[in-house]
Amino acid sequence: MDKQPGATHLGGTRAWIIWLLAAIAFGYAFFHRVAPSVMVADLMSDFAIGGGMLGVLSALYFYPYFLLQIPLGALLDRLGARMLLFYALSLASAGSILFGVAESLWVAYLGRLLIGVGSAVGFLGSMSLASKWFAPQRFATMAGLAMFLAMMCGVFGQGPLAIFIESYGWRASQWGLGIFGAILAVLVFAIVRNEPDAQEGEERQVQPWPEVWDGLFRALRHLNTWKIAIVAASMSGPMLALGGLWGVPYVMQAYGLERAEAAFYVSLMLVGWAVCAPVSGALSERFKKRHHIMVAGSALLTFCLFVLCFLPTGPLVLTIGLLIVAGAAGGSVIACFALIRDTIEPKMIGSVTGIVNAATVASGAILQPVVGVILDFTWDGTTEDGARIYQLGDYQFAFICILMVSLIGFLVSLTLESED
Repeated sequence: MDKQPGATHLGGTRAWIIWLLAAIAFGYAFFHRVAPSVMVADLMSDFAIGGGMLGVLSALYFYPYFLLQIPLGALLDRLGARMLLFYALSLASAGSILFGVAESLWVAYLGRLLIGVGSAVGFLGSMSLASKWFAPQRFATMAGLAMFLAMMCGVFGQGPLAIFIESYGWRASQWGLGIFGAILAVLVFAIVRNEPDAQEGEERQVQPWPEVWDGLFRALRHLNTWKIAIVAASMSGPMLALGGLWGVPYVMQAYGLERAEAAFYVSLMLVGWAVCAPVSGALSERFKKRHHIMVAGSALLTFCLFVLCFLPTGPLVLTIGLLIVAGAAGGSVIACFALIRDTIEPKMIGSVTGIVNAATVASGAILQPVVGVILDFTWDGTTEDGARIYQLGDYQFAFICILMVSLIGFLVSLTLESED
C-alpha cells in the first residue's frame, strides 16, 4: 500500500533535528540582540559615545531585521528556509567578527548592521520549518519552544556573557560568536531540508512570483494583521528595551550592583518569557482563546511597567519580581502568532508572520535609542571612565515611553475579534 509522501516524517527525529537547527539560529540571533546590555560602559568608553549613540549602535541590529521581515516572509513562502538560513548565518558571523575588530564607530555600525541582516531569518525560518515538518496543531507549541530556546540563549547573553567580558573583553565575545555562527551555517546547509517531500537533488516546487506578491498585498490589507502586529510589538518592545539594553545599567544604578550580578537579575526577565512562551502556546492550542491570552498578557505587562516607572524603588526582590512577571506577560506574544494561523489563509501565513515579526523588532529599534536620547536629555554631566552615569530618576522618566507603548498594545488587544 502506498504511503503519502513524507507523511512518516512529520514530527519524527529528523523533523526535530531540522527544526532545532533553525531554532538555534533564532537563539543565536537573540543572543546578539541582548548582548549590548552587558557592554554599555565598554562601548561608551571605547567609542566615546553617550546614551543616544549607544542606543543607535545597539538598535542597528533591529533596523535591517525589521525591514527584511516582510520580504523574507514572502521569500520563505516561495523558496523555503534552508538556503536563506545558510546565507543569513554567514552574514551574521561576518558581522560579529567585524564588530569585534572595529576601531571606529562607523565600522562598529557596519558590523552591527550585518549582524541584524543575518539574524533576520531565524524565527521565520523555524516557523516555516515547523509548519512543514510538524502537524498543524503543533504550530503554537513549536513557536513557544522556539521562543523558549531563544530566551534561554538571551539569558546566556547577559549574566554569563558579563562574566566572560570581565575576563576576556567584549571583543573576544564577538569573535567567538562569529566562529559559532559559521559552524552553525555549515550544519544548516548540510542537514536542513525545506520539507519532507523535498529530497536531496530534487527541485522544489515554488509559488509563482505573482501569487507571492498577491498574498503579501492581501496580508497588508488585512485589518487583523495590523492589530495583531501592534499587540505583538507592545509585548516585545519592553523586553527588548529593558532586557536588551537599559535594564542592566538601571539595576546597577538603583541597587549599586556590579555588572555581572545586575545582568543575572535582569536575565530573569528572559527566564519569565522563556517559561511563559511555550505554556501560553500550549494553552492557546488547548482552549483556542488566543485573544484572551493576549489581553491578559498586555494588561499584566502594563501594570508591571507602571510600578517600575511611577512608584518609589522598593527592595531588590520586588524589582526582580516585576521583571520576571513582565517577562512572563510578554511571553504570551506567542498567542499572536497562533492567532495568525487561525485567521489567515495558508498561502499568506509566511507574509503575515513576517509583518507581525517585523513589528516586534521595530518596537526595539525605536525604543532603545529613544530611551537613550531621553537619558542624555536628563543627564547631569556625571561620567566614570569615559562612560556617562545616569541617575535613577533619569531611568524611571525615560522608561515612561516604554509604558506608553505597552498601554497602546493593551487597548488594541481589547478590539481583537474572537477566533471562536
